[in-house]
Amino acid sequence: MAERLDAAPADLGALVDRVAAVRRRGGAGRAGRALIGLVGAPGAGKSTVAGLLARALEIGGTPCAVVGMDGFHLAQRELDRLGRADRKGAPDTFDAEGYVALVRRIRVQRPDSPIVYAPLFDRHLEEPIGSAVPVPAATPVVLTEGNYLLLDAEPWRRLPRLLDETWYVEVDDADRRERLLARHLAHGRSADVARAFAHGSDERNAELIAATRERADVVVRWRTTTGA
Repeated sequence: MAERLDAAPADLGALVDRVAAVRRRGGAGRAGRALIGLVGAPGAGKSTVAGLLARALEIGGTPCAVVGMDGFHLAQRELDRLGRADRKGAPDTFDAEGYVALVRRIRVQRPDSPIVYAPLFDRHLEEPIGSAVPVPAATPVVLTEGNYLLLDAEPWRRLPRLLDETWYVEVDDADRRERLLARHLAHGRSADVARAFAHGSDERNAELIAATRERADVVVRWRTTTGA
């Protein structure tokens, strides 16, 4: 059974302590490093948790890199060509093999390895930007966040073996849907299109992701009504 940790923007102590415990165990194939995945439904707060935790670690003197699965979104032009634009965010709208390969590269980094560069998803452009996130080999903590880290399908099912731990981030579903709708509106979608995404493809993806919850090492109950 997954361990449960409660956290909030002003109270990240349990998460910081958990990261320290992973490092003490000698994560990511070498002593002193932790490679942790954060998974959850759209709007659950993965990006918010990862960003706040990284900041807390940095303040405490532990450098941290955050790598998002969203950087592996297929470009809009490719989604249009494949006829998948209306399902953007579904598992087959990502370069999943590319993401798994990146996580593996980070996993096998050694202190003298070159920097690994990860892509970033720009929510204003709604497009990925390559080589935007540097992950130096000496970085002691790497957080990677995304929807499908626990999906039992190829190539996603390879990810848990590459990660030291996987944390499932959850919030109240009503709050999650409300934040998700607000996100779509904030990024320029009309009210009708925003609702269609939030209650259509996003909700179908959320149900798929929820079914993976039991595979997580830790369930993080995120106590806030704000965030991403």
